[in-house]
Amino acid sequence: MSHIQEDRKKLVARVRRIGGQVASLERAIAGDGECGAVLQQLAAVRGAVNGLILQVMEGHLRSHVAGSGNAKQQDELLPVLAVLRSYLK
Repeated sequence: MSHIQEDRKKLVARVRRIGGQVASLERAIAGDGECGAVLQQLAAVRGAVNGLILQVMEGHLRSHVAGSGNAKQQDELLPVLAVLRSYLK
């Protein structure tokens, strides 16, 4: 089973939260929101999307690249995931 199928509920919930953030951002811009507040909301949306990207990418790498049965490959994946986490923060 695909890692996306296994994590479907969590991923959909995360996407819905991002949708709420984007809707709030739209209201702030349409309603003459203050520049600082808009920038803060933009940063929050970016962080949320980066978190979603990381979650899907990590699942893909663990499931399809390193394989679930090979401990050595899983261990070699840890530094790659650490770099991705720091990059997507």
